[in-house]
Amino acid sequence: MATRGRPRTFDPDIALRQALDLFWERGYEGTSLNDLAQAMGIASGSIYACFGSKEDLFRKVMALYGATSGEPPRRALREHPTARAAIQAMLRATADQITGPDTPHYCMLILAAPTGAVENHPVREFLADRRRDMHATIKARLTQARTDGDLTTSPDTLDAVARYYTTVVQGLSIQARDGATRADLETVITCAMAAWDTLTSAP
Repeated sequence: MATRGRPRTFDPDIALRQALDLFWERGYEGTSLNDLAQAMGIASGSIYACFGSKEDLFRKVMALYGATSGEPPRRALREHPTARAAIQAMLRATADQITGPDTPHYCMLILAAPTGAVENHPVREFLADRRRDMHATIKARLTQARTDGDLTTSPDTLDAVARYYTTVVQGLSIQARDGATRADLETVITCAMAAWDTLTSAP
């Protein structure tokens, strides 16, 4: 059966990557459809046809971001044998990602969120859910460490520890955006890990 309509003259994967770069640089509210059309090299009508609305496109972009730049910190949590080593590796992987030479120096989950218009509330909630998932992922790793006997901390304390290190991750992003170097962030990570024994000691 013949394909209906005109064939695409662009690569959707490349276009999505170009959209990611623009959203990462300007944030959600700072990026217009015209900006996206220029960056992606396609007409706005083609954006709607292939990706949906600006919000739909942004959600696809964030899925790509999570699978690429967002993956190393999560992988660090999974791959290290102890909770302490996993948390430290996660913080270092985060610092590496947000100070890379070829990307803006901050995490999209934290600093690309819209702040004003009421109609952007679903996007704010979408990103808030992704940030809450960051906390849940860290807590799950700590809970697994407790199950394995690596930690003896109470469940309530584990939640607080997870929130603490989630806050450190978010703070690293803000520091990087404001000009902190990779070496500067390493000093923050050293301080954060110095608190580990106190934070995770059994009550």
